[in-house]
Amino acid sequence: MPDAYDEMADSDFSRARLREALARIGGFLSPGRRGLLALDEVRAVLKIRGEEYKGVIPVPLEMIIGSEGRYRDFARGFLPRHDYLRDRWVRVDSAHYHDVILPPVRLYELGGAYFVRDGNHRVSVAKLQGAVEIDAEVVSLSSTVRIDKGMGMDDVKRALIDYEKREFYAQTLFGQATEDYGLDFTSPGAYDQVVEHILVHKYYINQGVEEEIDFVTALDSWYRTVYAPIVGTIRAERLASRFPGRTTSDLYLYIVKHWDALKRRYGLHYPASEAARDFGERYGQSLSRRVRGFLSKAAAFAADVFKGR
Repeated sequence: MPDAYDEMADSDFSRARLREALARIGGFLSPGRRGLLALDEVRAVLKIRGEEYKGVIPVPLEMIIGSEGRYRDFARGFLPRHDYLRDRWVRVDSAHYHDVILPPVRLYELGGAYFVRDGNHRVSVAKLQGAVEIDAEVVSLSSTVRIDKGMGMDDVKRALIDYEKREFYAQTLFGQATEDYGLDFTSPGAYDQVVEHILVHKYYINQGVEEEIDFVTALDSWYRTVYAPIVGTIRAERLASRFPGRTTSDLYLYIVKHWDALKRRYGLHYPASEAARDFGERYGQSLSRRVRGFLSKAAAFAADVFKGR
């Protein structure tokens, strides 16, 4: 038979669900930051190189921002997103009121943030009860990127891209060679593709010469004879306006891939400028398509809010 503590725990769950509903409505402008980070998705992006067992330590609850398997069940702040979580959540909260000592939760640490392996309900209850820390058995995953508590998945990707850009400029001397510090991308791994383009360019211009040119010289040649002309066409044709959210450098990579396909079809002398225009006509969005896309996303968000997902 439920006692007073069980009733208090049940009331706590209803309060947590109300907070989640209000947070969902208030998250219209930043929907990507309403949910927990999915550990597998973050691991795939950051390419973890190793792990280290840290033992049982106190962990700040505010830095637990993701989950390995239950990221769809809880919103950011570990507020429960579904009523079917009530029974288990209430049992954990009732144990808290009864002063039952629960085992440590199990977490992964990655970039300074924490992801729940086991103990999602315990973390949720602890946060609602205003706890500052929770005892956790921690395994640390290696990462070169720092993850802050307010980050969504897009922010994690942006942090990785920023790291890749710093490494690219430092290792290739791209800025000194070109005086262009605006080589920006929206997807991880793009700078590695640029290095491959430069190396291929270096290979071809070294054919038939007695003294092999170095990487920086090849970079300068690639920039002047390949990259800059394609970027010039992108700007002249205003192609960026047809690809919202993409940078000029993004479009360069897309167009080069498209150009390679066209050269295989029409011959090696197919102009890069024509490839750029063809790419824009085939894949670019018109203004009406962009408006329809925005309205579709707004409708989907409204449905998500009212369904309580």
